[in-house]
Amino acid sequence: MADSKTIKIKQVGSPIRRPKDQRKILIGLGLNKMHKVVEVKDTPEVRGAIAKVPHMVRVVD
Repeated sequence: MADSKTIKIKQVGSPIRRPKDQRKILIGLGLNKMHKVVEVKDTPEVRGAIAKVPHMVRVVD
């Protein structure tokens, strides 16, 4: 597993007053609080989830 790529994602937007599907995407990515940073595998599924909520998350270097 050491050869698999990972990316860090930071939540920068609040899920308050957002559609439920966007909240579920954040939870699926492991985010639930503002400014939380998680490290996840860099897969097409994760990239697609990030693309659905670009106004609430940022990819951190």
